[in-house]
Amino acid sequence: MRRTRNTKIVATLGPASSSADTLSQLFRAGADVFRLNFSHGTHDDHRARVLAIRKLEQDVQRPIGILLDLQGPKLRVGTFETGSVVLRTGQDFRLDLDTQVPGDVTRVSMPHPEIFAALKPDTDLLLDDGKIRLRVLRIDATHAVTRVVVGGALSNRKGVNVPSVILPLSALTPKDIEDLAFGLDQGVDWVALSFVQRAADIREVRERIGGRARIVAKLEKPAAILDLDAIIAETDAVMVARGDLGVEMPAEQVPAIQKRIVRACRRAGKPVIVATQMLESMISSPTPTRAEASDVASAVYDGADAVMLSAESASGQFPVEAVAMMNRIITQTEADPYYHDVIEASRTPPEADPANAIGMAARAVCGLLHAKALVAYTSSGYSAMRMSRERPSTAILGMTPNQSTARRMALIWGVHAVQVHEVESVSEMTEFACATALDQEFAQSRDTIVISAGMPFKAPGTTNLLRIASLP
Repeated sequence: MRRTRNTKIVATLGPASSSADTLSQLFRAGADVFRLNFSHGTHDDHRARVLAIRKLEQDVQRPIGILLDLQGPKLRVGTFETGSVVLRTGQDFRLDLDTQVPGDVTRVSMPHPEIFAALKPDTDLLLDDGKIRLRVLRIDATHAVTRVVVGGALSNRKGVNVPSVILPLSALTPKDIEDLAFGLDQGVDWVALSFVQRAADIREVRERIGGRARIVAKLEKPAAILDLDAIIAETDAVMVARGDLGVEMPAEQVPAIQKRIVRACRRAGKPVIVATQMLESMISSPTPTRAEASDVASAVYDGADAVMLSAESASGQFPVEAVAMMNRIITQTEADPYYHDVIEASRTPPEADPANAIGMAARAVCGLLHAKALVAYTSSGYSAMRMSRERPSTAILGMTPNQSTARRMALIWGVHAVQVHEVESVSEMTEFACATALDQEFAQSRDTIVISAGMPFKAPGTTNLLRIASLP
């Protein structure tokens, strides 16, 4: 089953989309990667979803990626005696570490001593996705006295955001460590790290993963934007998580930041996912708003590797329709002649190394010879990523002997992944690339294909070979 588009679709699984039949419909409607949100659901729930995805993979004979999304250090207030209170603008409100006494209109617990260690007077706190704003008046190690700047109703365990402070928090909570170990045992392909603040957060997680999965850095805090280039250099992929990013930064800044992140990832050749509220109205409606359709198209015009559905496919009333709609928007956008002009104009020179030189040359050769396919023979996926970075108009066929690599390539722009056997020589690789291009219907007899690979074959990250072949 070959997609006719380059931009990939990530669909979140949940109560509305976990049955085998719905999974099959989501894949056939266009989902390339399935996201498991570990902020919700039990390990048994997620284990059943992994098994269902792998069964679907066998049925359709196509590699399917699985993205484990860790909850991360989400900060929350405690509980109230009455379940909720109404904070009035101008009143004082106390936050403290006392979890034994339920909150009231004057105080509530906030069981995160790290926050009190980092806060300073005049720091703003945002509660319940920014609906309530508090300003710190006085602070010590156990409590903060704040002034309510923007009031409203506040209920149990609502989230807390601290936009202007780099919090001394580990990237992984005890829950995340447990969830990560579980997910790696289940064989997930990508791990999304929430609330990344600095490049060191990625290194901490990479040590635990030990090469068993690739890392997606979720950018949703202002501190991450300040350390953007270092984070992109350290991670394997990036997610523009516009939900919390839109809470911690002014809404009018988010579009420009999104474009900046996508440009930086494309320049570095790292996959980038645009996520959150893309087709939000389809949670309860069979059709999106025109603004939502334009939002998805905008990410495609920018050259994002993937766009993501969250609640639309996890808990909405129309999960399959949401994926099908996203598929149609992407397909229509990529068919627009202006799309090719934008992608061409937004290309940037790569770093001067052999792999990027091969990628740039492969794109030029494909264009000159009107090649039908650009075949990347790769053990780690690196060759395919170098080809994808150049955003060629030629289809990319990612051939790999590794099942895990084939699944990971499901996230990369333009790459049609195929698992093949190991090859021992350039001539065998060329012969097999031609046969695969024919079998997968990328090319016909006497067509030209361009092949990239790394020598020696089993050494990852060594893209250094470019070959032109004519199909028999």
